[in-house]
Amino acid sequence: MKILTVIGARPQFIKAAAVSRAIKKSKNIKEIIVHTGQHFDKNMSDIFFEEMSIPRPDFNLEINSLSHGAMTGRMLEGLEKIIMDEKPDFVLVYGDTNSTIAGALAAKKLHTKVAHVEAGLRSFNMDMPEEINRILTDRISDILFCPTDTAVKNLKNEGFDNFPSKIIKNGDVMYDAALFYKTKARKPEVNLPSKFILATVHRQENTDNINRLQNIFKALETISGETTVVLPIHPRTRKKLESANITPANIMLIDPVGYLEMIWLITHSELIMTDSGGLQKEAFFFEKPCITLRDETEWVELVDNGFNILAGADYDKIIASYRNFLENKPVFNIELYGKGNASEIIVETLLMQ
Repeated sequence: MKILTVIGARPQFIKAAAVSRAIKKSKNIKEIIVHTGQHFDKNMSDIFFEEMSIPRPDFNLEINSLSHGAMTGRMLEGLEKIIMDEKPDFVLVYGDTNSTIAGALAAKKLHTKVAHVEAGLRSFNMDMPEEINRILTDRISDILFCPTDTAVKNLKNEGFDNFPSKIIKNGDVMYDAALFYKTKARKPEVNLPSKFILATVHRQENTDNINRLQNIFKALETISGETTVVLPIHPRTRKKLESANITPANIMLIDPVGYLEMIWLITHSELIMTDSGGLQKEAFFFEKPCITLRDETEWVELVDNGFNILAGADYDKIIASYRNFLENKPVFNIELYGKGNASEIIVETLLMQ
């Protein structure tokens, strides 16, 4: 069997690393990796292949720094040619990026089967490009690998039982990766305090809205007056802060870090503040409370069980959530994302097709 894997953004590298290890163990699948180039900063792309031992991509489309339409269109064009030349049995796509929808569309138009890892997630916010990508990718996928019961329920509510696709609840491949890489974590080469909060801000809904951006960084500044806030800053976020004349003087801004360094930061932090989808789960994996700087989340089970608080970009809510977690530490005593064998289930399922 030949599988063509499409990746392009940081979370996809982590997920692909877990599945690639399972593929290598099977010895019955040849994997071809295509990197779209969506993340091009060295610390946000190349370093993941180096430190996570992911096989180097067979193809790199080097498509980045474009509008959503231009980026997706050029990816679609490049992937179409590769699929025609390689003739894979399945195209494997991850998550909800432009790379995801481009890979699924290119495959389906060429009558190649599509498997979507992390299917069924919904924020129910159609203003998010990611929501559009995940909905459309699910609709044209042949196998839908769902990480949670909620994801399965979302698909069934949308009528997927009536579509010619297979729904598989396999657990979360990011949990597989977390278990594997936690012993390999390493400290970033910066001077860090013994006690700190880890924050990330990069989503378009926050960076492109000056009021949201101002409120979030105002709250981070306030909190950093009590406990240092360490923020690995996304290149786009840095540009948006500069253009908005926002100078976060009290926040410890550091350059983007690799996955192993991020794991170290998570495990040594007091709590997480983020607008990232993946980091919300990683906080849970490493038993850290999380404040989500969004108005909704795909990972509703984290909110329902008290591990995560949705604060959006509301200054008062962010501060109140911080105070809440100082006084009420969650007890991480529940299994939400499988047993750490999600990747093996994916490989076994593909081999049965």
